[in-house]
Amino acid sequence: MGTLAFLAPPIISCIILAGMLSYFGNHILTRGIIFIDIAVAQIAALGTMIGILLGFAENSVNAQLVSYAFTIIILGIFSLMKVRKQVLPQEAIIGIFYCVALGMALLLAEKIQGGSNYITKTITGNVLWVTWKSVFNCLLVFVPVIIINLLMGKRIKEISHGALTGNSLRRTRMYDLVFYITFGIIIVKSVPVMGIFLVFMLLIGPASISRIFVSSWKGRIMWGWLIGSAGSILGIYISYSMNISNGPAIVSLIGIAAYFFAFARLFNNRAGKTSVSNNQISAK
Repeated sequence: MGTLAFLAPPIISCIILAGMLSYFGNHILTRGIIFIDIAVAQIAALGTMIGILLGFAENSVNAQLVSYAFTIIILGIFSLMKVRKQVLPQEAIIGIFYCVALGMALLLAEKIQGGSNYITKTITGNVLWVTWKSVFNCLLVFVPVIIINLLMGKRIKEISHGALTGNSLRRTRMYDLVFYITFGIIIVKSVPVMGIFLVFMLLIGPASISRIFVSSWKGRIMWGWLIGSAGSILGIYISYSMNISNGPAIVSLIGIAAYFFAFARLFNNRAGKTSVSNNQISAK
């Protein structure tokens, strides 16, 4: 009973986050900007390090506000770079953002006491130490994000599929800005606890698996939520039982599952094509 009470907060937090990231993951895959999560997470971490350098405690509200402000400014710039005819691929722009953020974070780490340990912690996270207070604080932030995306979800979905809202680039940029800001808020809140790698895997892994087998938009989100939750719960249990790092355990489980289902679908498609070809030959 004591084990269940200890594991309940991290399990609930992973279930909540899996649902949020399944929604955003489907948008990210549809837009083809796969590595934006890692870039945003690194930008958020850089913002926190700037807050620490300004004299704020790592987990203080002020440090988080600096991180939010820094992330929102960068994402605002990124959303405004959308043009009708894209000269540079968005992935290239994202890659530049990531490299600059990582480079600056490494430079700041040299000026902050325990800076290298902070970078390591940001990458791996530590889900097991999530408390009910952390879960409640996350919900306070996530609920407004959910409401905003429910109200604007239809337009944002159209933009993710390549449409211009009302054939207006300005309105499209506005909805893009809302999407990226709400996405950035989720990343800033989740990375300090989950770590960059786990957040990235929960964003892309379950969404990729559901995309292989499910065609409907809502179905992909629900199945992604289920897959992310199941992988997180199993990973937490294994890491706790074997006394290994929880983040890498969950990442490995979901990553292996993604490859397994991808190969299973590929094998099934090839088997189906072979069967059709044999039937056509027999008919002749």
